[in-house]
Amino acid sequence: MLGEVVEEGRGKRIVRRVLSTSPLKVEVTFEGVGKLLGTDVAEMGTYWSSVRPDGSLYGEGEGAYMGSSGDIVTWKGAGVGVLGAGGAVSYRGGLYYWTTSQAFARLNTVAGVFEFEIDAQGNTHGKTWEWK
Repeated sequence: MLGEVVEEGRGKRIVRRVLSTSPLKVEVTFEGVGKLLGTDVAEMGTYWSSVRPDGSLYGEGEGAYMGSSGDIVTWKGAGVGVLGAGGAVSYRGGLYYWTTSQAFARLNTVAGVFEFEIDAQGNTHGKTWEWK
């Protein structure tokens, strides 16, 4: 069952590079800002995705949130996606967190379920729910 929204953020894709052409495998880096457990954070992340034989995508990534007080939360995740019009991409998947921050310590036991969208202009929007 899905619980509360753990994170929501918006940002921009800043780098794309081809890792392989057979099959196509692309690496993407993005940065953004948002809320993590209601606290303002900056986020950066990098993921790779490969096109599967049916045209769908599979990818894995990792990144970090940084709070204004210096708290850091890292994440790793994986998901599946589809390509949209003009290069847009839509992913769904799972995230796992790690932190030594007392403010965010409860995330160490949270499995997150996410939606991550990138529009044709490279704008990102992500939202993660706690999976209870």
